[in-house]
Order: sequence, then C-alpha cells, then structure tokens
Amino acid sequence: MELVAVVLCFLASLMVFARSYIRRSRAQSTIHHIVDPVAAHQALIQNADDFANQPASIFPASLAVWRNGERNYNITTADHGPHWRALRCNLTAHILHPSRVASLAPLLHEAAQDLVADLSARASAGGGEVAVRVPTNTALFGLVTLLCFGDMVDGQHRRAMGRVVRDYMHFVGELSPRFDGSMLSKLVNWRAFLRISALFDRQAELYRPLFAARRQSRSKVRGGTVHPYVDSLLDLRIADGDVRRALRESEMVGLVFEFLGAGTGTIAACVEWTLAHLIKQPEIQARLRREIDDETTDGSMMSSKSLRSMPYLNAVVMESLRMHPPVCFILRGAHGEGAKEFVGATTMPPDGLRVLFNLGDIGRDKATWTDPDEFRPERFLAGGEAENVGPLPVPKEIRMMPFGAGHRHCPGVGMGMMLIKCFLATLVGEFDWAPAAQDCSSGVDVTELNGFLKLMKKPLSARVTLTRRT
Repeated sequence: MELVAVVLCFLASLMVFARSYIRRSRAQSTIHHIVDPVAAHQALIQNADDFANQPASIFPASLAVWRNGERNYNITTADHGPHWRALRCNLTAHILHPSRVASLAPLLHEAAQDLVADLSARASAGGGEVAVRVPTNTALFGLVTLLCFGDMVDGQHRRAMGRVVRDYMHFVGELSPRFDGSMLSKLVNWRAFLRISALFDRQAELYRPLFAARRQSRSKVRGGTVHPYVDSLLDLRIADGDVRRALRESEMVGLVFEFLGAGTGTIAACVEWTLAHLIKQPEIQARLRREIDDETTDGSMMSSKSLRSMPYLNAVVMESLRMHPPVCFILRGAHGEGAKEFVGATTMPPDGLRVLFNLGDIGRDKATWTDPDEFRPERFLAGGEAENVGPLPVPKEIRMMPFGAGHRHCPGVGMGMMLIKCFLATLVGEFDWAPAAQDCSSGVDVTELNGFLKLMKKPLSARVTLTRRT
C-alpha cells in the first residue's frame, strides 16, 4: 500500500508539473494573428522597424543550427541588419535585378514551351486529360536550377534536388497547422523533425560538388548576360567583426535551398489556382486568350514588354493572388514598445512577440473588397475597385499582400510576376482548358489546403485541347 501511495503522489506531482509547464510553454509561444488589412498596414508599413525581424526559431535548435554549430541563416531567417542586407542586396543586384530579369525572357519562354510539350505528351497518353501540378513544378524547377547553377546540372542530379525541396515542403507543411513552437508540440512532432534534419544533410551532399565545379569554371547562364546565382555567392564578402569573409559552405547551402524552393512552389501554385478558375469560368478564359492572340499574332516569343502590355492577363493573375496567395502566412518577430502596444501585450518576451499575418484573410477582407470570394479579374482593370493595386502594397494602404510588405517583402516579386504571366500566357494560348471528366458534373473543387503553401486540396486535372491559331 505504501508503494501505491508513493506512485500516486508521484503521478499527481507529475500532472501538476505538466499543467504548469504547458501553461508556461503556451505563454512563451503565443502567436498573435492579424487578419485585418488596416492592422497589417499599421504594423508592416507604419511601424516597419518594429516588425522587421523573423521570430526566434520555433523549431528545435537542431533545425536552426548546422552540425558544426553554425547558424542556418538565409535571407528569410536572418535578423534585420547588415548581414541580412548583404545577402538580400546580392540577390537583388544580380539575378533578380529588373535589367537582368528582362534578359532572361528567352529562358522563361523555353521553360514554358517545355511544359507545353510535356502536357501535350501526357494528354496524348491520358486521353486528353492531364494533371497540372507535377509537370508545372518540373518545368519551373528546371528553370530555377539553370538560373542557380548554370548548365552543369544533369537530369538525375536535378531530380534528386527537386525531391529534397518537395519533401521539405511536405514535412514542414504537415507541421504548420498544429505546430506552435512549444516543447510539447516539438515532442509530438519529433519524427517529422528528424526527417527535416536529414534533408538538410542531403542538401549539402547534392550542392557541394556543384559549388566545387563552379569554382573551377565560370560561364554565364545559357545564351544570356547573367551569371548563375551561385557565382555571386562565391564572390560575396560579408562583414564579420573587423574583417570581411567569404560565405561558409553551410551558408551557401541554405541560400541555394531558399532560392530553389521559393522560385518553384509558389509560382506553380499560382499557375494551378489560376487555371482552375479559368476552367470554372470559360468566358474569362476566352477573353484572356483573345488578348494573348492579339499580342502574339506573328507567333513571336513573348517578351517582358509584351507581357506587361496585357492588362487582362495582369488582372487575372492579380485576382488569383488576391484569393489564393501562394504563401499562407508570414511570421514576424516584433520588438519595441510600439509592437507591444499594437498587440496589446503587457510584457515583451526576451526574444520578441510572434505575430502572424494571414495573407488569405487579408486578401478577402469584406470591408476592403466587393464580393471577396468571387473571382472577378475586372476589379483590377481601369475603373475597377482595385485599378491601382499591385503585387506589393503602396505606402498608404494594404489591400492584399501576396508577396509580403514592409522591409522584408519578397525580393523576387518582379521575377515571380513575370514567370506566372509567361507560363499562363503560353498555356492559355496553346491549349483550351476544360473540366476533367470527373469534374464535369460537380465542377472544379477549389477547396484550399493550407500547409507550407496554399495549395488546391484536390490537385487540378483538366482536359486540354490544342488551339488552332490563324
């Protein structure tokens, strides 16, 4: 009986400790959710300096630090400061500079034509029906790999890198709906963390020989005027105390992985969502095709200038980004008295407040948009309610923010918009898109799946028919 009493006392003490620990963990990991565009503008524009950092890592230390003890920092995760500015400026001054983006139009066109060829082959084999997501991701990843490493990556190596990116997004996407950063949550998800940690090691294995090859041989991206992104990383020197040093290999691995992942999944998601709405509303598809045909009557390649001269194409893309921003949310680590007052916090944790901006809710705010759940590209045309709204918010207001806002908005917004428009213009110009047989009666399912990216819960399949241009 004494043993039973001891055990019962121990269990009671354990329960008290667990409840106390869970309460402390929840307090430390509280995430403040922002769904109002006005509040988002106040935080990210008016008080931009207070919301310029990413939050302290909510993932275990093993995922934030390499095995040699170095921090796993890239442009997305680095604190706002000189190191972050050096990394971001390097990216925007080279591969993402507007003058460079325009010169890459032939490569974008080539990737879009590769996708057309792939879809045509799949349609022939599948009775006219194709799944969209996988071939779109494949074409985009081939392009982004070319921009990152040049021509030196063979098909097998490229597929291996693509699997790592897809697996990482899959495992992190599974965490995001239920992961709050508490110790209890980390314990529940330890298996997924082990998988993600293994993917970090696999990245280094895949990228290391490519780094070495670029050190030995430098050449511009095929037929263009731009050197691959990796070349700029090899040349970059960053401040480290009183000296300037080259990037460590682990830092380059993180930056390359960021470049490959951000340049693929988000663009493919937007293309898939847009095609789904064009299938649901064939009159919008027909109007868009007329604009594309008028702009490309001579069969010439679409340039950055021709893509910018299609107002309806821009309106369709903007409406898709408003309704389905490819990234579900952005997190910020907030510091300062202004941030504390903004969220109504009584104390400021040592590592700052965690603030989550829900991009989907912001883009569908009923006080900002007329019939926000309706796909209406016309709202972005001249005279429409969103005539002057662009992919990045203007200083005076936020109405949508698919590429973020403030100091840490996505540096790839120009490249991203050009890629989306190029792929959509090519796909709509080459094919007529109709519901797959299984969707003819019920319609295309546009239920959202919120994970690492905002994807269609049911991947899009469609019946495609080559159009006949005169």
